[in-house]
Amino acid sequence: MQGCRRRRRPLQPAAMRAIANAPRPVAERRLALPDEAATAALARRIASLARPGDVIALAGDLGSGKTFFARAFIGEAEVPSPTFTLVQIYERPVGRIWHFDLYRLKQASEAIELDIEDAFAEGISLIEWPERLGSLLPAERLDVALDFAAEPQARVATLTGRGRWAGLLDEVAT
Repeated sequence: MQGCRRRRRPLQPAAMRAIANAPRPVAERRLALPDEAATAALARRIASLARPGDVIALAGDLGSGKTFFARAFIGEAEVPSPTFTLVQIYERPVGRIWHFDLYRLKQASEAIELDIEDAFAEGISLIEWPERLGSLLPAERLDVALDFAAEPQARVATLTGRGRWAGLLDEVAT
């Protein structure tokens, strides 16, 4: 039966690379996050500004709080880490949130099989281990790097806004 399944666009990795390499404005802020409540508050502020087409790239060592951040961003305490499924999709009033964990990718092209093009075009993409995308990672995005701090629950967040996000960093960092 035709028409029941949405028509899929052909894969466009070359076009994705060209868009990723286009120059964009860049801004950076460092924030001290003294505890998990501060990390969750940051995630909620970013979520309140996110809209379909946005990419939030979460970087940091294992255990640095990327999945905790994602739970607060998505707004659910029981968000599973998509380490084994690679992607989880959440329907929200603002739009669909695609939560990717790319830790297990061996090469960037494997992300195409996860419908990452659709996520970039139509949803909000929250990506753990974004460096695994290489040149497929969109140039316009918000990078959130979480680093350990002196106290066990404390983190330091380095926010790098590219494109639209460069102009939003002051609002995010308040």
